[in-house]
Amino acid sequence: MYIVQIASECAPVIKAGGLGDVVYGLSREVEERGHCVEIILPKYNNMRYDHIWGLHDAYRDLWVPWYGGSVHCSVFCGWVHGRLCFFIEPHSEDFFFDRGVYYGCDDDVMRFAFFSKAALEFLLKSNKRPNVIHCHDWQTGLIPVMLYEMYQYHGMDNQRVLYTIHNFKHQGFAGSEVLWATGLNRESYYFQYDQLRDNFNPFSLNFMKGGIVYANHINTVSPHHAWEAMHGDAGFGLGHTLHLKSFKFSGILNGIDYATWNPEEDPHIPYDYGISTFEDKALNKKALQEKLLLRACDKPILAFIGRLDDQKGVQLVHHAMYFALSRGAQFVLLGSATDSVINDWFWHEKRYLNENPDIHLELSFNEELAHLIYAGADMMVVPSKFEPCGLTQLISLRYGTVPIVRGVGGLYSTVFDWDYDNEHSREERTGFVFYDSDNYAVESAMNRAIDLYYNEPKLFQQLAMQGMQYDYSWKQSGEEYIKMYSQIRHQ
Repeated sequence: MYIVQIASECAPVIKAGGLGDVVYGLSREVEERGHCVEIILPKYNNMRYDHIWGLHDAYRDLWVPWYGGSVHCSVFCGWVHGRLCFFIEPHSEDFFFDRGVYYGCDDDVMRFAFFSKAALEFLLKSNKRPNVIHCHDWQTGLIPVMLYEMYQYHGMDNQRVLYTIHNFKHQGFAGSEVLWATGLNRESYYFQYDQLRDNFNPFSLNFMKGGIVYANHINTVSPHHAWEAMHGDAGFGLGHTLHLKSFKFSGILNGIDYATWNPEEDPHIPYDYGISTFEDKALNKKALQEKLLLRACDKPILAFIGRLDDQKGVQLVHHAMYFALSRGAQFVLLGSATDSVINDWFWHEKRYLNENPDIHLELSFNEELAHLIYAGADMMVVPSKFEPCGLTQLISLRYGTVPIVRGVGGLYSTVFDWDYDNEHSREERTGFVFYDSDNYAVESAMNRAIDLYYNEPKLFQQLAMQGMQYDYSWKQSGEEYIKMYSQIRHQ
């Protein structure tokens, strides 16, 4: 099969979050299974050009219809760690992708509406006819709309679309100007409820809803999150639309890159280890304590790695720090906040706790330190309010670091409670799960984990090693995506 991924990110050249990791990791897995994969991306002026090999002109004069005229674009081609990527550069006074940022501009909806239009125009003019176009998140939600309302009548009638939603919270809202810019026009048609009109604002179009309505299949990044989005509040207002389209909606769990995250061959940790050499994990714990000037002792180290924001349960993270200390444990935090209030709050805590030898707050992101924390910590706290898939718990399992998670989204799908999971035998369980989003709930799970560490050390080690036996690489997920591609290809 011939697959084209169209996205706003691809790690490591363009990465703001997990989306970039997924686009790269999935593309590599699908290609290694014998399929042809190409990736179309915006050519941001601040992307990591040092990760692109052989960047060159691929299509010099691409004229993209826009409002009443057209915008001249150049398309560049290069390889990102083996993946063939095309980068679209518009020569426009709007400077769509020359902003020094990937997201966060007042006109983001128009920037990515233009990118979606340009990507389709590039496929059309260069005679690329993939079996499946795989789009990601709200930024590309208009692609299936334009494909089936416009481009199928210009020679692209055999292309099918898989639309993957990584985060329902960000949906892309716009007024009628986006219809006139892209050439969709017909306001009265697209502003109908069963088309692109937002479910709660009759004066707004919703890019993500458009993707859901028009794509051949929609998926999100874990089976449980698919259920939450359709039946709970995790769909952020799109639950009814998903219910109407449930016949083409599913969940496929993300994978992680086992070449990058492998404790048996990790250049960022001082001591490699695996299941058969699990005792060497303790050497990394000692190295972590030395590096962060923590007290050298056999207290359990609990950790948090991630963004400090509302989605990640920042209030519970804060509570977990002090509760760990009260239970005779150590705590390590690695993360940064985009919100200035949260940032100031944790800097205050860092200064207040600076002399305490059992806690370290690293308020930034450091890839190398992240590897050492995964290898050196005993437990990982993941108290997210919502978590479509989550990579932290998957990496923790890989490194034999016992996850303590809130049972939402992908966390529910991948961590099985040591004490209370009725669907898995004791030998299949991998961590500790709580469900309510209050202090008592996270305390209860942390208590059980710390008690097992102190009172039953052999059982705690068994639990850690059981997590290492699971395979959350792209292997299984890639297989599921290929089945999905094949299925919609013949629709």
